[in-house]
Amino acid sequence: MSAMHEPLPLLQQALAAHQAGQLEVAQALYWQLLEMNPSDPDALHFLGLLTCQKGEAAEGIALMRRSIAGHASAIYYNNLGNALREHGELGQAIGSYRQAVALQANYPEAHNNLGNALREARQPREAMESCAQALALRPDYAQAHNNLGNALKDLGELEASAQAYRRALACLPGYADAHHNLGNVLVQLGQPDGAIEHYRCAAALNPASAAMHNSLGLALIASGKFSAAIETLQRAIELDPKDANCRNSLGTALHETGQVDAAAVQFEQAIALAADFAEAHSNLANILRNQEKFGEAIEACQKALALQPSLVQAYNTLGNAYVGMSDYDSAIQSYREAAGLEPDNADVHHNLAIVMLKSGRLQEALDHARIALIRKDGVALVHANLGDILRKLGDIQGAIRSYRHAIERDPDVDLMHTSLLFCLASEGSLTSQAYLADARYFGERVARRARPMAHIQAHTECRPLRIGFVSGDLRRHPVGIFLESVLAHINPARATLHAYVTVTNEDALTVRLKPRFSAWHSLVGLADEAAAQKIREDRMDILVDLSGHTSSNRLGVFAWRPAPVQVSWLGFFASTGLDAMDYILGDAHVLPEDEASHFVEKPWRLPDSYLCFTAPDSAIEVGALPAQGNGYVTFGCFGKLSKVTDEVIGVWSRVLHAVPESKLLLKAFELSTEHARRKTEERFAVHGIGVSRLLLEAGSPRDEYLAAYQRADIMLSPFPYPGGTTTAEGLWMGVPVLALKGERFVTHICESVLQAAGQGSWIAANHDEYVVKATRAASGAERDALVSLRAGLREQVLSSALCDAPRFARNLEEAFHGMWSQYVARSTALAS
Repeated sequence: MSAMHEPLPLLQQALAAHQAGQLEVAQALYWQLLEMNPSDPDALHFLGLLTCQKGEAAEGIALMRRSIAGHASAIYYNNLGNALREHGELGQAIGSYRQAVALQANYPEAHNNLGNALREARQPREAMESCAQALALRPDYAQAHNNLGNALKDLGELEASAQAYRRALACLPGYADAHHNLGNVLVQLGQPDGAIEHYRCAAALNPASAAMHNSLGLALIASGKFSAAIETLQRAIELDPKDANCRNSLGTALHETGQVDAAAVQFEQAIALAADFAEAHSNLANILRNQEKFGEAIEACQKALALQPSLVQAYNTLGNAYVGMSDYDSAIQSYREAAGLEPDNADVHHNLAIVMLKSGRLQEALDHARIALIRKDGVALVHANLGDILRKLGDIQGAIRSYRHAIERDPDVDLMHTSLLFCLASEGSLTSQAYLADARYFGERVARRARPMAHIQAHTECRPLRIGFVSGDLRRHPVGIFLESVLAHINPARATLHAYVTVTNEDALTVRLKPRFSAWHSLVGLADEAAAQKIREDRMDILVDLSGHTSSNRLGVFAWRPAPVQVSWLGFFASTGLDAMDYILGDAHVLPEDEASHFVEKPWRLPDSYLCFTAPDSAIEVGALPAQGNGYVTFGCFGKLSKVTDEVIGVWSRVLHAVPESKLLLKAFELSTEHARRKTEERFAVHGIGVSRLLLEAGSPRDEYLAAYQRADIMLSPFPYPGGTTTAEGLWMGVPVLALKGERFVTHICESVLQAAGQGSWIAANHDEYVVKATRAASGAERDALVSLRAGLREQVLSSALCDAPRFARNLEEAFHGMWSQYVARSTALAS
C-alpha cells in the first residue's frame, strides 16, 4: 500500500497500524482523518481496503470508489480491481485493472493482476499478453512468470508453461504456488516423478495446505507409490478433515492397494461432505461393480452423470456394470457415450471391443480393438484383446501375432501366455517342439516367481489319498460334463476329493458336483502364493490341474508345488510347460509312445480312454435318418467356428462336390452375426460351394442344440482341432462322426472318443481317405447301413468304455495310486 502524496503524520500512523494488523486502531485513525476531511482520497481508499479485509466487501468497495472519484490513481484502480475480484465481480475487476494500466503503462503489478483476472475469465491469450507486459517491465517478477505459466497451460502449451514456472522459481525459489503449478503441468506431460519432486517442495513450503498434500498424493498414485500416497493423503485429511477431494484421493489409493472396504468408506465420506461430488460417486460405483453389486453400481453411476454429464469415467464404469449383468446393449450404449466425449480414449474403445466380442458383434469388436491399439499401442492388454477377437474370427495367425506383441510388452502376465499357448496348441502348421519352446518359456517365468514348498515325508499308511482338483470349469462345460458320472463312482476308501475353484460362476451342474467332493474351496482373489499355502495346509497328496492353458487356470499356483504329486488332466491338450507338473494324464491314443517328447510332463496312460462321457439328462430321441425324408445327405459340424480353418473348408468342399446335392449344417455361436455368416459363405465360395449348399445356424440352448443332431446324417470333425464333447454328443444322438488321424494330443482327441465308443473305422488316415470315407458313407448303397447305425448307436455308446463310469473311476483311482507309489518310492530312495 502506498499513497499518492507525502503522508501526514496521522495518515502515517494509520498506515503503520494497518500494516501491523492492528485493524481497529487503523480504522479509528482513518475515520479521524475523514472527520477532518470527508473527501480525503487516501483515508477513503485505505479505509475501503481495511473494510474489505474485515469481510464487508460491498461497503469497502463503495469507499474505494469514492476515493477514485476524488483522485483517479493507477494504484487505487489496481487495489479496487483486487477487491472486486475477491468479491466475485470479475468483469468489473478487469475494467478496473485496465484503468490502472491506462493511467500508468509502466505498472507491472497492474499488468500482472489484469493477466490473472483475464485467465480467470477464460481469456488465456489476452492473459498471456498482460503477463508478458508485466515481465517486460520487471523481468524478475516471479508472480508474473507464474501467471504466464497458468495462461500457457490453459492454451495447451505445456512445455512453455513448465518453462514459465521454472523461471518463477529461479526468481523466487521458495514460491510454493509455482512448485505446485509446475507439478500439475508435469503430471499432464506424463512426468509423475518430476511432479512429485515439486509437490514435495510445495507441501514443505506450505505444510498446512491440505490441497498441496492432495496433489502430492495423486502424483504418488500415478507413479504406483501407493503406500507413500496413502501416508501423504492421510496427512492431508488430518489438516482438513472436511476436504472431500482429499478423501476421494485417499479412497483411490486404498483401492489400488486392495483395501476395498476402506476405500469405499473414504468415497462415502467424500460424498457426505460434498453430495454433488460426481467423481466420488463414480469411484464408489466402481467398487460396487467389482463387488458384483451391479444394481447399486448403476445407481451410483447415474448419480454421477446427473451431476456431471460429461464424466467419461462414470460412463465407462456404468458400461462395466451393465456387462456384469450381461446387459450388453446397455453397456454398448454407455461406452459409446464415453467414446463420444473422448474419441481418443483407448480404454473406452478397449471396453467396447470386449463387449462387442461378448455379444458376437465380431467386426465391430475388431474395429474398436484396432482404434484402441492405435491410441495405446504400448499397452499389452490392448494387443491381447485384439488377439481374442481375431481368434474368434478364425484368424489364428493374426491372434498369435497379437498375443506375441502383448507378451513383448508385458511378459509377466500369465493370461497372455495362456492365450498364445492355446492358439499354438490348436494351430495346424506349428510343430510340437515349437509349441513346447513357448510353453517352457512360460514355465520358466512362473517358476522364477515361485519358491517350491517342502512336504512332509511321504506317507505309506493305508488311507485314502487326498486329491485336489483345481478348476474354473466345474459347471456346464466339457470338464464338468466329463467329470460328473466319474465322481459318482470314486471309492471314498481310496480317495477323498477336494475342489479348488477359480471362479464364482455356478450352475445346475455345479450343484450336482458339489456333494461329490469332501470339501469345496475357493481360490478367487488369492494370490498364487496364498492359494498354494492353503492347498499345502490342506495336505493334498495329489493336485490335479483341470485347465491347462484355458481361461481361469491357476498354473502359477502349481509352480509353488503345494502338493507332492501334480498332474494335468482333462481340460487341455498339450504340455503346460511347468517343470513342477509331474504328469499329464491321457490314454494310448492321445499320448502314443512316440510323442512323449512333446511334453515337459511324464505321460501317464489310462487303459481305455482319458475321457468318460456323462450322457445328457435329456429325453430327446435319436430320430430317423434325415436323408430318407430330405432326399439328400446333410453333413454337420457343431462347435467353435474358429476350428473351421481354410484347410478344413478345402477338404469339406471336396466332400460336398463328391456328394451331389448334399448340404453342410454348421452350428456355432459365432454365426449369430451377419458378418460371420457372410464371411463363411465367401470362404466356401472360393471352392465353388454356393450358399444353397450351406445351412448356417447360431448356437442355441442345450436341448435345442442336441435336437439339431436330428437334422444331420453324418458329422464331420474339423482338424487339427477336432471336437471332443461334440463328438460324444453326436454319437449319443445316433450320428456317426468322421475324424482325421492326427499327430499330437489335440489332433488325437476325436480318435480317442471314437475308439472308446467302438467307432474306430470312422477315422481317416489323410485328407484323401477322409473324402473317400465321407463319400462312401453318404452313398445310396450305404443308406441302409446308416439307418441301422443310427438306430443302435446310442445304445452302443452307452455300453462302451466311453460311458462306463464305474470302470473309468477304478482306472482313475489306479492311476492316482500308481503316481503316489512312484512318489513314495522316490522319497524312500532319497531318504536312504
